[in-house]
Amino acid sequence: MKRAVELALENVKTGSGGPFGAVVVKHGELIASGVNQVTASNDPTAHAEVVAIRAACQTLGTYQLTDCEIYSSCEPCPMCLGAIYWARPKAFYFSCNRNNAAKAGFDDAFIYDEIPLSPESRSIAGLELLPEIGHLPFDEWIRALNKRSY
Repeated sequence: MKRAVELALENVKTGSGGPFGAVVVKHGELIASGVNQVTASNDPTAHAEVVAIRAACQTLGTYQLTDCEIYSSCEPCPMCLGAIYWARPKAFYFSCNRNNAAKAGFDDAFIYDEIPLSPESRSIAGLELLPEIGHLPFDEWIRALNKRSY
């Protein structure tokens, strides 16, 4: 955990990005680390946890972080939480919570509030188009013999 917080602090001090750091550990060994790179890379998905997950998966040659643990300097935002669940580590830990982040201007409450709403009712509306063909890739996936399930 200390390393994740150190990375976050260093990221702020160098002006490289936001106050977030994360590390992925497997069996006590550091596999990968990441810092917030949103402004440095002009990538709104380049949060520390996502950067660390991507690096760990590349290092391990897999898309699942089985038997890994993720340490994050702050409670993961909704996007990062989703990425953590998709990566399937055995646990994740954080050093401060979303309230600490909100005090510094990183308030995710509006996203948490939007999630239970129907897509068309959200502040950024989501509208279903062409539902008569949207299922076709899933139908093909169901029939595919050469798929790699995840």
